[in-house]
Amino acid sequence: MLVSEFEYNLPKELIAQKAIEPRDHARLMVVPKDGSDFQDLHFFDLPGFLKAGDVLVFNDTKVFKARLLGKIVDKDAEAEIFLLRPIDDYHWEVLLKPGRKLNEGSVVQFTNELQCVVKAKPVDGPAIAQFNQTKEAVLKIAESIGHVPIPPYIKDEPTNPSDYQTIYAKVVGSVAAPTAGFHFTEELLEKIKQMGVEIKFVTLHVGLGTFLPVKTEKTEDHQMHSEWVEVSTEVAKAINQAKKEGRRIIAVGTTTARTLEGVAKTQGELKGFSGDINIFITPGFQFKVVDGLITNFHLPKSTLLMLVSALVGRERILQAYTEAVAKGYLFFSFGDAMLII
Repeated sequence: MLVSEFEYNLPKELIAQKAIEPRDHARLMVVPKDGSDFQDLHFFDLPGFLKAGDVLVFNDTKVFKARLLGKIVDKDAEAEIFLLRPIDDYHWEVLLKPGRKLNEGSVVQFTNELQCVVKAKPVDGPAIAQFNQTKEAVLKIAESIGHVPIPPYIKDEPTNPSDYQTIYAKVVGSVAAPTAGFHFTEELLEKIKQMGVEIKFVTLHVGLGTFLPVKTEKTEDHQMHSEWVEVSTEVAKAINQAKKEGRRIIAVGTTTARTLEGVAKTQGELKGFSGDINIFITPGFQFKVVDGLITNFHLPKSTLLMLVSALVGRERILQAYTEAVAKGYLFFSFGDAMLII
């Protein structure tokens, strides 16, 4: 398919700039898979579309303060080292800014106790930086001096870092939040549990792929970057049992959907797994696990828009997006929600 087939027009004023409060007061567009009319509701109406026996699967990854600001040693220049993921105890995949001033051998000082050296700067991928502290120490220092890795379309860093974190975030490792989960509150989760809906967690650490636009003309030519995921044996068994019994598996977010479908594809079935997956879901993909999806409204021509189109059809998704724009829905990370069911 052509990437241009996933274009739509979005007024800039509909790009959400701050978290919705209360979280579950975000708007919710319901997109039925059976082709019936869209519904225009609020996220707190979600329980009305769930039933006992459903399995709601969340991504419990936790965002860390990945943006480190420092000085280039021997140059009167500031630099930003954006941590992507550790390679080993001392080396990290990173993004460099400004790229023209940072080269192999450049030393960046952040504090008296933390510095790094740029060890590699490939043309077609992330740079490699070697730190003078272990990855655990780097993460600890980053939490005190680092900055929240907000997307470029959000102008101001949140004054409260928890705004860019789900309430159930647990496993540190993401440089972008699984934003579909922003809409859940403790009270809403408890209400859903009381209904007899099973709550399960998997982990996917969001990385470089989130920041890379699709630059190819055809979708099949785009190269996805690998992401680290973990699915416990217990969770895999519970989901497989639910599938056998005809119960619905509803993924909270595209990251959760990629985790479940990626493991099922690479392993031949959903089972306990920890490691990298690389999956690009586009229309025509046959979902093995996911029946429904809670998601936000995604960027034009993005891999995430292609994923949601694979679940319910490109034309129907673009029709929903056109209606969302007309009704003033808010888009992207801090925006409103969609339920495909």
